[in-house]
Amino acid sequence: MAKKNNENSEEERIGFHKGALATLAKEREEMQKILNVVEQLMQMHIKELKDLGVDLEKAAKEAVKKSKGKGKSKKSMDELLK
Repeated sequence: MAKKNNENSEEERIGFHKGALATLAKEREEMQKILNVVEQLMQMHIKELKDLGVDLEKAAKEAVKKSKGKGKSKKSMDELLK
């Protein structure tokens, strides 16, 4: 009897972990969809800024130079655009 209960318990644990992995895989797929949308939106904004004559590479390089002069770490794109 003890062996049968142990087998059931092991099967339950296996089922639990397989179910968790299936759920997490679906969550990862949804997160990737969100990231793709965010990336597309960022690319659209970058394109519009370039069309308006804003040199983002130049702005980023200048920001890095300023931060190096002040001993600060590199800034994110969000900080550069503020």
